[in-house]
Amino acid sequence: MELYATPDNPVPDGAIVAEITTRDGFRLRAARWPAAPGVPRRGTVCLFHGRTEFIEKYFEVIAELRGRGFAAATLDWRGQGGSERIPGTALCHVESFADYDRDFDAFIREIVLPDCPLPHYALAHSTGALICLRAAGEGRARFTRMVLNAPLLRLSRRTAPPMGWVRFIGAVSLFLGLDDRPAFEGPWKRKPHAVLHTSDERRYRRFMDVLAAWPALDVGRPTARWLHEAARAMRQAERRDFAARIAIPTLIVMPGADGLVAIDAIEALAAELRTASAVTIPGARHEVLLENDGLRQLFWAAFDAFIPGEALDGLLTEDSQDPVV
Repeated sequence: MELYATPDNPVPDGAIVAEITTRDGFRLRAARWPAAPGVPRRGTVCLFHGRTEFIEKYFEVIAELRGRGFAAATLDWRGQGGSERIPGTALCHVESFADYDRDFDAFIREIVLPDCPLPHYALAHSTGALICLRAAGEGRARFTRMVLNAPLLRLSRRTAPPMGWVRFIGAVSLFLGLDDRPAFEGPWKRKPHAVLHTSDERRYRRFMDVLAAWPALDVGRPTARWLHEAARAMRQAERRDFAARIAIPTLIVMPGADGLVAIDAIEALAAELRTASAVTIPGARHEVLLENDGLRQLFWAAFDAFIPGEALDGLLTEDSQDPVV
C-alpha cells in the first residue's frame, strides 16, 4: 500500500505507510508522520475521515498539524481510499457500524499505541466523528481531547427526507434483499457535491484532480445496508445514555451552512455532553477543512485554543517516542 501525489497535492515529508489488519480480516491502509523538524513536539493528532474520504485529501491538514508540532496518524476506513474493498462492488458498504468500530480498534492497536507519541488527540469529520463518539462512549478511545467537525448525527432536511423515511427506505430495501444495492437517493438530492461540501473552488478542484489521477481511491454511493446501519447508529446516538458515557473533553465544530448533517442534532448532543463545548463557523459548508482560507482560519483558531498541547521536548528518550514517566 502506498500514498499517491499530484502536482498540487504532494505527499508530506516523512510519511510512514502501513497495512493493518482488523480482527475480522480486512486490510486497511494507514499512515503516520512525525512532527515537523525544529518545532516543539506536542503529541499526536489522529485523523478520522468521513464517508468517501481518503488519506490524500488531508495532506494539507497533515502539513498544518505537523507545523504546529503534532505528529499525525490516519487511516482509510474499509471500502474506501486505499483500504480493502468489499469484493465485487465499488459502493460504500458495511454490514454494521461495528465494522467501523473494528477498523478504529485496529488502528489504535497497531499504529497509535505502539508508534505515536503521547498525548493523543482526535480530529474527526462527519462519519468519522460518529465513530469516535461511539469509541469514546464504549471506553475504547483514550484521547486526551477530541475535535469533531460536523458529526453525522442526523441528515439535514435540506437534502434528505425525515429520518423516519430514511429508516423506512433502508428497512424495506433489506426486506427485499437489496442490501448491497445502491441506496435510493430520491428527488431530494438536487445540489451538486461541490455546493454542499465547500465554497472553495481551488481546494475542491484539487480534491477532484486527485480522483482523476487515481480513480481507485474513489467510492460510489452507499448501499441500502450502509444507509440502514448509519440510520441505526445515528438513532443510538440520540439516546440520553449515549452522551452520559462520554467523558473525553470535546470540541464540536458546527459549519453554519452545512446542508448534509442536521445542526440542531449536533447542538442537542453538545448540550448533553458533560465535557463538551461547541462553536459555529458561520458560512462554512460541510467540509470546513476544505473551505476557503478565512473560514479555515476560524477553525484553526478554535482548534489551537482547545488543544494547546504541552511541548514534550526533554521528556522523550533518544530511542523512543513515548514520554518518560
